[in-house]
Parts: sequence; structure tokens; C-alpha cells
Amino acid sequence: MKIMNIILPLLCVCSTMAAQEGGYTPRNHVHEEDSTDVFFRHSSLSEVTVTGVTGETKLRNATAPVSIVSSQLLRSTASTNIIDAIASQPGISQLTTGGSISKPIIRGLGYNRVVVMSDGVRQEGQQWGDEHGVEIDGSTVGSVEILKGPASLMYGSDAMAGVVLMHPRPLPADGDIQVNASSEYQTNNGLFRYSLQSAGNRNGFVWDAAFSNGMAHSYKNRYDGYVPGSQFRDIAGRLRIGLNKQWGHSWLTWTYFHLTPSIIEGERNEETGELEHGDDFRSHSYGSSLPFQQVKHQKLVWDNTINLGAGYLKAIVGYQQNNRQEYEEERNDYELYFKLHTLTYDLRFLTHDMNGWKLSTGIGGMVQRSDNKGEEYLIPDYRLYDIGLFATMSKTIASHVTMNGGLRYDHRRLHGRPLTEDNSLRFNDITRQFNGVTGSIGAVWNINKQWNMRMNVARGFRTPNMSELASNGVHEGSLRYEVGNEALKAEYSLQTDLGIDLTTGCLTAQLALFANKIDNYIFTHRISEVMEEGYMTYAYTQGDARLMGFEAGIDLHPIHSLHLENTFSYVNARQLHAEKGMKHLPFTPAPRWTSELKWELLHHAHSTITHHHHTAKDSQQGMYHSKRLGLNNLYVAAAMECFLRQDKVRNADNTESATPSYTLVNLSAGTDVIIGKRKVAEVFLTADNIFNRAYQNHLSRLKYADMNTLTNRRGVYDMGRNITIKLVIPIDISTHSL
Repeated sequence: MKIMNIILPLLCVCSTMAAQEGGYTPRNHVHEEDSTDVFFRHSSLSEVTVTGVTGETKLRNATAPVSIVSSQLLRSTASTNIIDAIASQPGISQLTTGGSISKPIIRGLGYNRVVVMSDGVRQEGQQWGDEHGVEIDGSTVGSVEILKGPASLMYGSDAMAGVVLMHPRPLPADGDIQVNASSEYQTNNGLFRYSLQSAGNRNGFVWDAAFSNGMAHSYKNRYDGYVPGSQFRDIAGRLRIGLNKQWGHSWLTWTYFHLTPSIIEGERNEETGELEHGDDFRSHSYGSSLPFQQVKHQKLVWDNTINLGAGYLKAIVGYQQNNRQEYEEERNDYELYFKLHTLTYDLRFLTHDMNGWKLSTGIGGMVQRSDNKGEEYLIPDYRLYDIGLFATMSKTIASHVTMNGGLRYDHRRLHGRPLTEDNSLRFNDITRQFNGVTGSIGAVWNINKQWNMRMNVARGFRTPNMSELASNGVHEGSLRYEVGNEALKAEYSLQTDLGIDLTTGCLTAQLALFANKIDNYIFTHRISEVMEEGYMTYAYTQGDARLMGFEAGIDLHPIHSLHLENTFSYVNARQLHAEKGMKHLPFTPAPRWTSELKWELLHHAHSTITHHHHTAKDSQQGMYHSKRLGLNNLYVAAAMECFLRQDKVRNADNTESATPSYTLVNLSAGTDVIIGKRKVAEVFLTADNIFNRAYQNHLSRLKYADMNTLTNRRGVYDMGRNITIKLVIPIDISTHSL
């Protein structure tokens, strides 16, 4: 708690925080030329609308803590996947396994405690595994909305930590066609990615099509050199067609995501200390090397909204199929193969404002089937049936106080099928049923134009997944053998949130405090029994837990074009009634301080250079045409990410080890290129980890790979210096005159 003694007095002086650009609440500035880009700069909270709380709600009136990541921030951020692009937000972390696989962590909680929503349905892709990422193409994401804290009321079981909503790019206005092309290159791992998108609206008939392709060879760092097995390739497609009419809309969306990540094994040569690799590995090759995975995810969603007199009715049905194959010895013969089918449904009615009242009620759930098609097994074949009923209401009092609350009931049934292998029982016949009642109540007080206060109390609910109940096998990607526990109970949480916002002409600030008590918290711990040679064995267990922490900071902008912002995220996670060495919950993110100095050199003003182009037609007329070439929204920035030492670890059974502190320094710049009055391109340049610092994130599973006997350093280190250049070319075509 020493860090608390340092930070809290500082917060009292600074009066709280505003998030990183595109970050969490107070800095909501909508650009005049592009209303979809929210920079969150010294303006009112009422300018941004969020959808994940109880329908469309102004951010100023959201009782639960919410972060918004704008399309501008997503485009300007260097990342290898969509979770990597949002992981710098206050209170958000990522669990990584190599460069292509990231899982979102919200306030210290992850896995099935975080629901990821895309195209209106929950993303289901076997998110129980460390080495299983989120199969969403980041180039098609228009903005991201992050709900922090229990959201089981609206999203059911598994939304105990929060929800990450991936919003697609907005559709054009009637009569417009938009075409976008983008490309980027990263120097460290040679990542090359390009995407093409087209969207249009003609008399209410809308379409949205996209294609992207990316590839990367192995990344490198100071200690390991090139890391074998860190290369990957991905290819993605998207097609949406539908109708936008006065009665509402009806859209049909198909998406496809194919990821081919190689697997980092982390084994070392005892004599040289170098990372070992197969004969087919080449450091600069974009092809996969054994072992590797093939992950294919397809999704079909039918999204409907019908406007009624008193409100609107939403009905969404989605089908997903996730295929995950693992190749270890032969390229044409997989050892492991999961096939997951998921059908989700959601029907809800939301009223318009009725004298300050808003009501919402609905029913939703899913049906899921998972089958093993390979020769190796981690979890049994299973079937899942889930249904939930909910009702919420909100009330605005005297235009400056908003209150909301609601209740939900969930029922889930899990059935795991038995399996006998080599005359021994590998998986038992398991049938479990769970019922949960959740709810929340909160209030927002808009004290005046500068001050805003919010408070929320929510109860969360999560059932154990099949991996936690019945795991029995090797996870190649995370270098461990996992053993399930059939006796696990459902988790219940009670979380209290308190937030204070301040917005003035030259200062924005926010403080967000939370305390979370979780009954029957499920986690893994290392056991001494060796289930398979060469792999650490982890078993699932549970106990009562308590998590407390805050996100805080300040954005100082003495002049419009200059911003100095600082954020701090902290979570303390403990197991209650535990012995010494076991009191800290494993794999809790380290405290993080970020600081950025950003100078917007040109903003809403063109710096022009005149070029004369002599054409044949002009020659005949004896005249010249001049074009204006200029820049707009030009900025340069220097940023620092400081991860403090994380020594609050579960070390009694060698489950995890402490992680030393480290600091990364990053530089960035970007601009719009203008010809005449039209924006013809956006250019972004970033340099991450410019001092090439060798480090290991506390949540990286590669920390626990083999020891380098020559240097006494254990595990594989994260990516070193990386320079990224990104080019976006937008084309808007108006067809009003056609």
C-alpha cells in the first residue's frame, strides 16, 4: 500500500483525472469535420452517447464507469491485434501469448469474466484458454466501448468483470458511398497489413464490405534475439447488407477471420542458452513453423430494430462457428481440433423518454456445442444451454440527477460427455445446472458544468466453464498442463463504484474507485504432481476474494494545442482467509503509470503549398490551374509507460513469480493530407520502446518458459524497439446528383 500513500495525496491536489486520448470519460470533443472521431478533449460529457449501459445514454449520465476508444485513436495506435490496440486504457490490461494472441483484462479480471460483443452478439471463440485470442478483425472496428464492473444485468453470466463492445464503422448517409484503403508496416516483426473497405447507402439500401490481410515474421528483443514461433498470418472478410428505413433497420452481417499463429515453445539449448526451434524455422520467414495453429471463425448475425410509438424493439440472432486446429509434428495432420457451434439470441424492448423515465426489458441466451475432432484432448465434448430475463429502468430528476437500476435472472445448464482413452477414463460424465439473480442500482449527480459524481452498486454472476470443471491435458501455447475441478461453484460478486469528474477550460480530471467482493472466485495454482514431462501442472480451485483499486489521472491543457496527461491504474487482489504466500490472487496486473505530452501543431487549419500543373487543355487556354496541398490535424507526441514492480504474487506453490518494474518510452506523429478542400490521406508514425528495453509483462505466459542457464534469466521477453508507419486513404462519393 506504499504506492497508495504516494498517489492518494497527489489525487487530492489534482482533483482527479481524465483518461488517455480516446480513454475513459471526460474529454469528449467531436471534430467538426468528422463526428465519428471522439478525441475527448476539454469538453462536455454530454457530447458522447454510449449504448452498453441501458441503451442509448449520454456518457455524462452513465452510472457505471465507461471508457470510449475512438476510431481516430484506433487508427493512430500501433498494435498487432484489436485487444492490443485498447490495452493502454486505464484499468485495462492484456494477457499475452506471443504477438498475435491477446485477451482483455478489466480491473484484474479476465477470461470468461469479460464478455466481448461484436455486431451485437457475444463473441464465442473458446476464450477459456490462455493461448486463445479474440477472433475479430481490428480494421473493421469503428470504436470500442468498455464497461468496467459487473454487467451481468444486461449481458448475463460471464460479464462479471465488464464488457468490451466492438462497434462497427458507422454506415454512410443516404446517397453516399465511402471507400477506404489502409496499410501499415512494423519494423520489429516485419508486420505488413492492408485492408480495403467499401460502404454505401442508396435510398435506404445499405452495404458494408471489407477485406484485410496481415503477416508477420518472428519478433526480436535484446535478450532473446528473434523469438521462434512468434510469427503469424491472418486474413479476414466482412459483408453486411440491409435496409435503413423510418420504421427501423434490418441488417444481415457475415464475418470471417482466419489466424495462423505459430506456437512459442520457449525451450533453450543448455550450452548456448539460445531458444531452440525446428528445422523449418527461419527468422524472417512469414510462413508458419511447427508447432502452429489454424483458427477459423465464421459468424452470421441478423440484427433488427423496429421503431414503435413508445420505443423500439431490438431482435438479434447470431450463429458462430469456431474451428481451432493444432499441428505439432506434421503440417498436414493436426493433433488437436476443437469445433465450437454457438447460437445466440436477444430480444429486448426499450422505451423512449417518458417524463424522465426510460424502461428496458428483454430475454436472451445461447445454445452451444463443442466437439473434439482430433487425437489429443484438453476438455470433453460438451453442450451448453443458457437463458436470461431482465428489466431495467432509469429516471432523470430535475435534469441533473439520473438514477437507474434493474434485476436479472439467469439459468445455465452444462453437460460434458464422458471419454475413455487407452482403457482409462479421461473425462467423466458431467451435468451441472446453475441459477443466478443479479441486479444493480446507481446514480449520477451532474453538480454543475464542471463537476460530475457517479456511484453504482452491482451484483455479478458467473458459472464455471467446461475448462475449469473438466480440463485434463497439455496447453502447448501456455506451456502448462491443466486439471479441472468438477466440484466448482458459481461465482457471485458485489462491486461498488464511485467516480468524480472535473472539466474546466484548461484541466480535465477523473477519479474512479472500486471495491469488489467475489464469493467462490475460481483460479489456477501450480501443483507438484507432474502429469506430463516437460510441462508445469496447474489445477483449478476457488475461494473468496476481494479486489480494490482505482483509475486516476489528470489532463492539463494550458493552451488548446498542448496536452500533458497522466493516468494511473492500480488493483489489489487478495484471497480472503488464506495462509501466508497464498493471500494474493495469481496473475494480477502490475500498477501502471502513463504520461503523454502531445502538441497539436495544426488543428482545423491548412498549411498550404501551391503547385502549378500545366495541362494540355490549359495550354490551349493559356492558363494554369493551381492546387492546394496542405496538412491538417498535425500532431507530435512523446509518451511513457511505467509498469511498477508486481510482487503481490502467489508464491507459496511457485504459481507465479514477481516482475520487476520497467519503463517504455514511445514517440508518435500523425497528420491529415489535404488537397484542395478534400482529405486524401491520413499518415501515422509511431516508435514504441525507442530505447529497446528488454522486459516481460507480468501477464505474459512466456515468463515461465525455460531458464537461460548462461544469463540466469527465465522465460521469453517481449518485443523490442518497433517503428510503425500507417497510411489510410479515405474516399467519399456522393450520389445525390446521380
